[in-house]
Amino acid sequence: MTKVIARRVANYRFLWQLGNAPTNLDAVSCEYIMKSRPTANMTKAHEGLLKSSSGQSLLEVAVIIPLLLALVGYAVDFGYFFIAAANITSATRNAAQYSVLGYEAPDQGPLPPAGPSSAGTSVAEEALGDMASLINSSTTATVEVCSKSLGTTGNLTKCSSYGPAVTTYTPAQDPEAPRFMLQRVDVTYTVQPPIPMSFFKVSLLPTMQFHRQVSMRAMD
Repeated sequence: MTKVIARRVANYRFLWQLGNAPTNLDAVSCEYIMKSRPTANMTKAHEGLLKSSSGQSLLEVAVIIPLLLALVGYAVDFGYFFIAAANITSATRNAAQYSVLGYEAPDQGPLPPAGPSSAGTSVAEEALGDMASLINSSTTATVEVCSKSLGTTGNLTKCSSYGPAVTTYTPAQDPEAPRFMLQRVDVTYTVQPPIPMSFFKVSLLPTMQFHRQVSMRAMD
């Protein structure tokens, strides 16, 4: 019924524009035309609805922005963790390889000194140099070197640690000792995220330590 009346009203309006509108509109059609006109109350309700939607959008933005910033911060921190893990692995391998060269090096010299970390030719300095791009690596990283240059105890090389105190490790015995001796380099790094995440002064990321070790035969 409503569709029929609406179609009839549309025809009346079209005829009105052409100047041929009938004058005998029935009461139902007139009532429908009057009801289809927007009233003042309807206009005010529409404006109130627009204001309510605008306020709701602002509230949604205020809630979502902190969550987006937190996600960005976590993405940066975890990306840094992967970079730090790869860097420490590479630094440990390079330092261990440098520590065992000795006579096989281009200068055919003795085994390099284990430390200290400030010596330009030491194994510890080699490891820390590869980690220079990490945050506070010079103060939070510990390098433990087990080398024949420090001496031996039975079939094991002696070890020395350079940096903050951490857990120490003992090198394994070479299967063909004492003909060959295993040298070992351990690197321990305390990770500090580039974007510290906290909530009411409570850290959202735990303190983590990355540890890598490489053992190789001395070639002196």
